[in-house]
Amino acid sequence: MSVFTFSIVSHGHGALLHALLSDLDAEPTLAGAPVIVTLNTPEDFDATRWPHLAITVLRNAVPKGFGANHNAAFGECRTHWFVILNPDLRLVGAEPFTALASTAAAVPGLGAISPQIVNIEGQAEDAVRANLTPWSLVRRRLLGDRTPVDPDKPASTGAPFYWLAGMCVMFDAAAYRAIGGFDERFFLYGEDYDISARLYAAGHALAVDRRVAVCHDARRDSHRSFKHLRWHLGSILRIWASPVFWRITLGR
Repeated sequence: MSVFTFSIVSHGHGALLHALLSDLDAEPTLAGAPVIVTLNTPEDFDATRWPHLAITVLRNAVPKGFGANHNAAFGECRTHWFVILNPDLRLVGAEPFTALASTAAAVPGLGAISPQIVNIEGQAEDAVRANLTPWSLVRRRLLGDRTPVDPDKPASTGAPFYWLAGMCVMFDAAAYRAIGGFDERFFLYGEDYDISARLYAAGHALAVDRRVAVCHDARRDSHRSFKHLRWHLGSILRIWASPVFWRITLGR
């Protein structure tokens, strides 16, 4: 029986979603794994194309936000690990999740862990980030500094905080449940910072295993769409107004 439940939300991703499911379906170690596919907008989908996965399809009559979709999928989770995946991911070599679970077992109080995220050129993405302060945003947006944080040890009580970008995160299901999952007030953007911060503040560790990787074909809509930019800015302001941000920023 699988120890992983996967949650993938598609916004009409079609071929990208199918490619990721094919990667998962081809892995013998993931045979029978529950995969919750949420179709946030209408699209054709035939789960029988991936016979080695136990796929459940959730179809939304009205589009939901990132966190709300994964929280709904978590309602189907009966396994130790709850893994959220962007549909524009591809596996690099063998599946990384078994290795992540092994690494996580050695980290006391582990709440969430990610693999190395690389782009289609094989370069490391900035998927592990320092605290989202106004100065860090200036460095990213105005100075173009997207240097990934070097997570040489877990982020946990007594160690510096970093957060895991939400394209590929494996959560301990008990920790996810204990903090109430994603904050659904974030429709899009910022929810990955918020859940990382709340796990950290609750005494759970965050970690990255750079021995394994997944490939992310990044689509940065907030750089092109005013609607996405508005969501992005609204989420940042919500973060800066949150008590957990100030607890972490002031070191309390």
